[in-house]
This record gives sequence, structure tokens and C-alpha cells, in this order.
Amino acid sequence: MKKRMLLISNSTMAGEPYLYYTKPFIKEFFKEINFTPDNKNIIFIPYAAVTFSFDKYVNNVNKALSELNIKVKGIQNYNNPKKAIEDADMIIVGGGNTWQLIKMLQDNKLLEPIKKKVEEGIPYIGWSAGSNVACPTIKTTNDMPIVEPKNFNAIGLINFQINPHYLDANPKNFGGETREQRIKEFLEANKNTTVVGLREGTMLYVSGNKEIILWGNKNARIFKHGNEPKEIVPNQNLLIFL
Repeated sequence: MKKRMLLISNSTMAGEPYLYYTKPFIKEFFKEINFTPDNKNIIFIPYAAVTFSFDKYVNNVNKALSELNIKVKGIQNYNNPKKAIEDADMIIVGGGNTWQLIKMLQDNKLLEPIKKKVEEGIPYIGWSAGSNVACPTIKTTNDMPIVEPKNFNAIGLINFQINPHYLDANPKNFGGETREQRIKEFLEANKNTTVVGLREGTMLYVSGNKEIILWGNKNARIFKHGNEPKEIVPNQNLLIFL
């Protein structure tokens, strides 16, 4: 069975309620994969939350997505997180701090169970850090390493890296590196890896090994070592560029 994933750059656009802009895309995702969320066992992984509780995170997601008939269950409330994944009808991984997220996924030995379930066809939705951990590694996260995981290895549901919240330029009067410069540094040390810069308001719809479609109203940017970055327009299939 094919992988069915929605990898979202960010949860919230400035001035909008939480997850507001994502709802039409999540609804379209369900339509594309013929998934009805009613009464499904949807497991939510809130491990990326740092400044508020996991329970609050679960409540926030349920409140935001209630109109889509989505009711998630927080994995923190299961005595056996691995079995929770094995019994899931869908897996959702929220954003926050990628370092804490990957550490807790590793500590709970969930990387392989998640990968197995998604490769069997269980739908996966992630935003920000939740998209980062779908990559081979977390090396292209923007987050501060507030904790130390065992290593940088992530779930590996895709064979390229995502840089969520991709920005084209730095703020005025800011002298640090641009995001493009940082990604090019990464590519110098990881020459055979492709990085997709996902601007806010965009996401990738993954349908097996046939389609990785850019959804949203902005372009994405593809980086490869030794090549000029390439702009990908909405509704374009990225597979021919990866």
C-alpha cells in the first residue's frame, strides 16, 4: 500500500486562528485518500511542545480541527506508545521544538513503528517539526537544540530534507546568514542530499512513489549541491526534481 502524507510548513499564518489556513487542505487530503475521520483512532504526537503541556496541545488541536470531525488522542496518555501507533488509523505529529520531538520519539522507540505504519498506508500529517521528522534526518530544522537526542536520524518517510518556514531574506538590519546560506552550508557537508524550502502557507501532498505535489499559494525552493536553487510552483510534482 502507498504512503499518504501531508507535510505542512507551518501551523498558523499571522493574524489567523490556530491551524485555520490548513483546514481546506486537510479536507482535500482526506478527499484525495478517501479517508473519513469520523470515529477513527487518530493518534496525535505532541512531543514538540515545550512551553505548554502535552494535554493542552491535544486540546488545542481538537478545538481547531473539530469542524473537520477530527478527534485526536494524545500519545502521552498511553502506557504503551508503540502499541498506540500500531493501533492507529492515522498519525498526526505537531510542531514545536524538533530536538525535543526527535529525542522523545527515539526514547520511546517510535521511529520504526511509525515508519512501518505509514509505509503500510496509514495517513500521516505533520506540521513544522512534524514535517522535519518525516525526513531522513533533522539536520535542516530551524530549532534550537534544547535537548540532545541519540543522533540526528529521523523517521525517513521521504528521501529528501524539508526546511519549514523557509524565508527568502533576513529582516532589515540583521547581519546573520540568510536561510539560503545556511542550507548551502548544509549541502557542502551533505552533497548528495536535496533540500526543499517550504515557505509558510505551503505543504507537500505525498501519494506513494508517484506524486509529491506542492499545495498552497506560494512557490517552494529546491536546493541541490552545485546547482542554482529552483523555484517550484503550486500544484507541480516535485518528484521530477528530486
